[in-house]
Amino acid sequence: MAQWTSAVGAAQLARLLGSQQDRPAGPGTRRPPAYRALADGIRLLVLEGRVPVAARLPAERELALALSVSRTTVAAAYEALRGEGFLESRRGAGSWTAVPAGNPVPARGLEPLPPEALGSMIDLGCAALPAPEPWLTRAVQGALEELPPYAHTHGDYPAGLPALRAMIADRYTRRGIATMPEQIMVTTGAMGAIDAICHLFGGRGERIAVESPSYANILQLMREAGARLVPVAMAEGLTGWDLDRWRQVLREAAPRIAYVVADFHNPTGALADDDQRRRLVDAARSAGTVLVADETMSELWLDEDVEMPRPVCAFDPAGSTVITVGSASKAFWAGMRIGWVRAAPDVIRSLVAARAYADLGTPVLEQLAVNWLFGTGGWEEAVQLRRVQARQNRDELVSAVRRELPGWEFEVPRGGLTLWVRTGGLSGSRLAEAGERVGVRVPSGPRFGVDGAFEGYVRLPFTVGGAVAEEAAVRLAAAARIVETGGTTGGEAPRTFVA
Repeated sequence: MAQWTSAVGAAQLARLLGSQQDRPAGPGTRRPPAYRALADGIRLLVLEGRVPVAARLPAERELALALSVSRTTVAAAYEALRGEGFLESRRGAGSWTAVPAGNPVPARGLEPLPPEALGSMIDLGCAALPAPEPWLTRAVQGALEELPPYAHTHGDYPAGLPALRAMIADRYTRRGIATMPEQIMVTTGAMGAIDAICHLFGGRGERIAVESPSYANILQLMREAGARLVPVAMAEGLTGWDLDRWRQVLREAAPRIAYVVADFHNPTGALADDDQRRRLVDAARSAGTVLVADETMSELWLDEDVEMPRPVCAFDPAGSTVITVGSASKAFWAGMRIGWVRAAPDVIRSLVAARAYADLGTPVLEQLAVNWLFGTGGWEEAVQLRRVQARQNRDELVSAVRRELPGWEFEVPRGGLTLWVRTGGLSGSRLAEAGERVGVRVPSGPRFGVDGAFEGYVRLPFTVGGAVAEEAAVRLAAAARIVETGGTTGGEAPRTFVA
């Protein structure tokens, strides 16, 4: 019986490998043999999760044709991978990817490091900050005081607690978007919301238009749901969205869903203006596409003079085109797994009905905690603390990276939690691997693209500041030197660092 659970085609693997472009070798730098470069490329794809473990690789002849290399080169690369534990083979069953014994299975998303790893590794993989105390504790205490009446019920509220639905609806109304509680469903985080929307509108094989780059975990969620992703390139820098390109893609590809982060886009930090939002909604409406607007970063403006545009749903007064997703996880704390959907009442009813076959509902205590925050003004106080912390982290991280890595290019976003960095011609995948060896975890650009795009980028979140940001930049510079020279760390383990 075969040990592989999925397969990677020769053309697909060739595209992924072709994206791994390194800076041209300098004087005195020896290029590895062709088979070694191929083996290293496949190993990197496995380590990053872009080729899953237990995926069947193409036959040697097929891959040789796709890469325009000799079959001997592919055979030698496969043999090297088998010797390192990254490939297993059996006659008649082919060859499939693996990880060496004792290695963790690579994650396909951007999961945070376990707490026990934080002493020696600086985690720049997860764009999330610690809880804004004392507001987390106060919110939980307030929720416990409100819990007794709910404890006498079954505790299942598929649409969410009525009090929280009404509170969220009122918050939209106060933003100028008249909203009824019947237009709100509370979910288990924004991921839960988007997963429900994808299953309702985007069945297996359906096209979904996405920004390119876009949020890595959402892209992976959509892939796992069987969607066909249609990337739409972002404009350069922080200028946001190329609306002519969006209109063309929506007209020609006719995707069932389009997913956008118009408020401090993840990973670039761009902020769409009113005109871009209006034109995007018009284009989606004309194409018959459901536009999913992710607002999870909308309250994280960091500069005082930022003028926030109107919500995307403000340009859809009939409520037939835009579905809005919000969350407490970015603006408040990632451990507060409360999200919500704002949509037309008939869409909410369909989402709620489908939920009976998924998770039934969201934890009551956490809903009560968020409701307490909204109702007491604690939310505004906590988010203001979050802005101050993120602004300081941003400025310190930017200063450290500019000093240690002057060849790296980026524009400083005015909100959100992420910095999108062009790495001076270095491979983001190889930087990520080298970073793990010197004690800094950073996600490579291709995680945020489709089919290997953005190899020359990494994403740096504003999750560390002060001395930790300084050390993170020093370690990134060490990783860059390893990639530039093809060298090693000399066997030294990263030193323990305590903030």
